[in-house]
Amino acid sequence: MNRVALADPARMAGIDILQGIVEGSLPHPTMAHTLGFRLTAVGPGMARFECSIGPHLLNPFGTVHGGVALSLIDSAAGCAVHSALSPGIGYTSIETKVNYTRALRHDSGLVTAIGLVLSRGKRIATAEAKLRTADGELVAHGTSTILLLPNLEWAVTGG
Repeated sequence: MNRVALADPARMAGIDILQGIVEGSLPHPTMAHTLGFRLTAVGPGMARFECSIGPHLLNPFGTVHGGVALSLIDSAAGCAVHSALSPGIGYTSIETKVNYTRALRHDSGLVTAIGLVLSRGKRIATAEAKLRTADGELVAHGTSTILLLPNLEWAVTGG
């Protein structure tokens, strides 16, 4: 299996990795390219993503596929937690729940998802994220439960 090296998570704190992505010294993950979103800001316990909505994201009904909002909320919540992690600690989403409040249309323009850490224990963290249009209308909001992984070697070796 081919792996894309983004950073050395065994040696870098989460906030340093994410700040490198924002600044451009580290590449955005390939998933972000696929859906057309990008990490634009990070701080302790916070991450912000932006996405330009367009016709490439439509479902068969002519509105933006709900998975776009879900992916943005999951990414913002997960990266908010990532920003609080020490070197060598990884994470994975256990569950992300999203409530949609309005449909995104092909001409919705730029949307922003902001994630914030709600709690962090030794093995589990929770975070929330809100997705808004450029004029501040709430499109969706959600929460993520995240499993903290204290040994990242499996991610590097595949074992």
